[in-house]
Amino acid sequence: MAAIDRFEFLFQEVVKVFGDIRDVFAYVGAIYTSRKLLHILRRICGCLNVHFVSRLSDKCDLAQKFGEWAVITGASEGIGLAYARELAKRNLNIILISRRLEKLQAAATAIEEEFHVKTQCVAVDFSVGKDTYNVIWDKIKDKEIGVLVNNVGVMYDFPQLFLDVPEERLWQIVNINVAAATMMTHMILPQMVERGKGAIVIVSSGACTQITPMMTVYAGTKSFLDYFAQGLRYEYKNKGITIQSLRPFYVNTKMTRYSKTLTSHSFLVPSAENFASHAVATLGHSGRTTGYWPHTLQMWLFESIPEWLWMWGAYRLNQALQRQALERLDLRKPRVKSADSMDNFEELLQTKP
Repeated sequence: MAAIDRFEFLFQEVVKVFGDIRDVFAYVGAIYTSRKLLHILRRICGCLNVHFVSRLSDKCDLAQKFGEWAVITGASEGIGLAYARELAKRNLNIILISRRLEKLQAAATAIEEEFHVKTQCVAVDFSVGKDTYNVIWDKIKDKEIGVLVNNVGVMYDFPQLFLDVPEERLWQIVNINVAAATMMTHMILPQMVERGKGAIVIVSSGACTQITPMMTVYAGTKSFLDYFAQGLRYEYKNKGITIQSLRPFYVNTKMTRYSKTLTSHSFLVPSAENFASHAVATLGHSGRTTGYWPHTLQMWLFESIPEWLWMWGAYRLNQALQRQALERLDLRKPRVKSADSMDNFEELLQTKP
């Protein structure tokens, strides 16, 4: 009986403190809600700083801040070319690296005439292997590289199941998406560390936000790039080096021309030029960003949903995009004699009706 009396006494004391048991839950709920609101407020403030406040000073002289030259891989078109133009606006000399020399030369001429900076073209195929990087180093070893943009990449011709992707394309995705960024960074980072300044941008993808079916290998390589950038940023955080992982969602480029939906400029699918103008402004303001504020809103949404729901939605979206690609392919087959090679297959998808 004494034990029961003590329990009743203790219970009465607890009730006195909280008034009513419902108050306990009210306090817990208030604390939880406050933490969530604070988290949301911090994200909103961060987004405003990265995507809007940063644009107030985005015309700064990056050559003085980081170094005289910028190296951009995959620079003949799309995000790479648009990024090169944005960096040239900020007084950086530009080294354009891609496979097709004629496209590089045309881009270099246009940049020189419009922005009055120096340019250099390096035509290489990143799928070849180690010899590619020897060629690049011989061309750029005497330059003060202030900014490296690891943009070159390969994707599926359109969303596909793993076994439907040609073996040659799988080798290209692994060799180009993973090796190019790794070896270009290993080549150029030492001189940045020696000078105590420099910036490296590694273009990953929103596809690696969560597991993305029908883009499995591509998204996997982009996950590596995001992981690589974050690790490097921590390793060299005290060396004066700015390292950024850029994770955009769909941008209207050559990679998305298989889809009618993705080739129309929109709020969520910007042109490469529009995307690059936003993304360059974030350099130095965020180490990990989509580069484009509508994509950041998408990222917040997709990171908050369960993995199973993301995969369910991504799989059905990619099925729809695959149907669009196959429909376009059927309409364009008569325009080319043969679609046996990968180049001809790409030509079929990219030729406008």
